[in-house]
Amino acid sequence: MADILVPVGFAVFIWWFSTGLILWLDRLPDTGVRWGLVISSALAVAALFGLAHTKGQGSVTGAYCAFTCTLIIWGWHELTFLSGWLTGPRRHALAPGTTGWPRFVQSVRAILWHEMGLLAMGAAVVAVTWGGSNTVGLWTFAVLWTMRLSAKLNLFFGVRNFSEAFLPPHLKYLQSFFRRRRMNAFLPLAVAAATAMAVLLVQTALDPTLPAGTRAGHWLVAALLALAIVEHVLLVLPLESTALWRWAIARGDAAAAAAVTSPNKEGLAHAR
Repeated sequence: MADILVPVGFAVFIWWFSTGLILWLDRLPDTGVRWGLVISSALAVAALFGLAHTKGQGSVTGAYCAFTCTLIIWGWHELTFLSGWLTGPRRHALAPGTTGWPRFVQSVRAILWHEMGLLAMGAAVVAVTWGGSNTVGLWTFAVLWTMRLSAKLNLFFGVRNFSEAFLPPHLKYLQSFFRRRRMNAFLPLAVAAATAMAVLLVQTALDPTLPAGTRAGHWLVAALLALAIVEHVLLVLPLESTALWRWAIARGDAAAAAAVTSPNKEGLAHAR
């Protein structure tokens, strides 16, 4: 049982903590965000070397290392997006009344550099893991990229819950590209396909004849995919999906507010 609970618990924890860390960093004052980008960039480079180092390691440790390295790389890219550093050529809201193909084109332009960056990073992950026996990192990135793309498409087609709290103030204009509706035809198909893949991963992970490292890797990726499925379901439920990270959002906003008010306080003190 431990060989199931440990990787699943690890995947859930690192998903929860890394998401909160990114949300907290992005809400810090400008200096804090810049330092966050510098440090996360260095970690992302180190993580690529980590993937290259473990590509031939089929051990349990190798599976955990590849999984963690890929999440570090993904987290760096998420921070570049949420900080506004890597978004798209369009940085203002969609014109009211824009529908159809023009709406799709403008939506793509709002996140174009971000998407191209993800493709480039995916190519880098493939390059450093090519020919290796440890494919956990590659599968992890594939799950993250596929499910994130699916989530973006669902926001475009229309869902009930936007999770607006995830967007920092400087990216609030992205809400104009979303559509609010109870359900869209694409979401059930996406959830069904992802669930089928998760079932296959679990079935493989339950095979006692496979090496321990392979089973651990499948459990890690299956747990991450299951979390992404839950996030998809929350898009159409009247629930506050950001409640798990309220601590990060609140602390980040408080730090930003303190940075704004501190100069004013100093100014008043000098005036006195």
